[in-house]
Amino acid sequence: MALSWTLAALSLLPLLDAQSPVCANLTAAPITNATLDQLLASPQISGKWFYLASAFHNPEFNQSVRTIHAAFFYFTPNHTDDTILLREYLTIGNQCIYNSSYLKVQRENGTLSKHEFGKEQFADLLLTKDPKIFMLGFSLRDEQNKGLSFYADKAEVTEEQMRVFHEAIKCLGIQTSEINYTDAKKDLCGPLEKQQKEERQKEKEGHTALD
Repeated sequence: MALSWTLAALSLLPLLDAQSPVCANLTAAPITNATLDQLLASPQISGKWFYLASAFHNPEFNQSVRTIHAAFFYFTPNHTDDTILLREYLTIGNQCIYNSSYLKVQRENGTLSKHEFGKEQFADLLLTKDPKIFMLGFSLRDEQNKGLSFYADKAEVTEEQMRVFHEAIKCLGIQTSEINYTDAKKDLCGPLEKQQKEERQKEKEGHTALD
């Protein structure tokens, strides 16, 4: 599904300098083994993230995100083969859609990618000082296709956290009126998430019993 993989960006980049201008920090940094090893030990890795908002000039991306009413995801990174397992729950229309897929990690230029729209799509990973939020940048130097998406570890964020996203949007020359927001109250994936958690727990207990 268009843009679905962007819902699972892994926080692979060093923290951006909070004292620097926002626009100066909208650049991906190289991903190193040390960065991956540090993040693999982080409790955030197994955590739950929410897709909250985005704004795109790319017409295909913009059309796709407009259909997403609510979304959250889990991911599991593998620094050995430079991939990330994505498990995402999307509420589109009146139904919940679950997807499981793998993202590729490009270490040297600090990006994630997945094959969509007939080609490999790339996104820069961008963080701020606040480890509870992050952004993904798309074609940031391309006026016709640039875009930015915003994620957090909760379905609702503070005014300060949202301000970080709004400032970045303005820095890119995108109007705040162009932003598409999700609404956690419209989420329909809670029951499926609960069911899958119970199934995984039973499977885990079954393996433990066999051991």
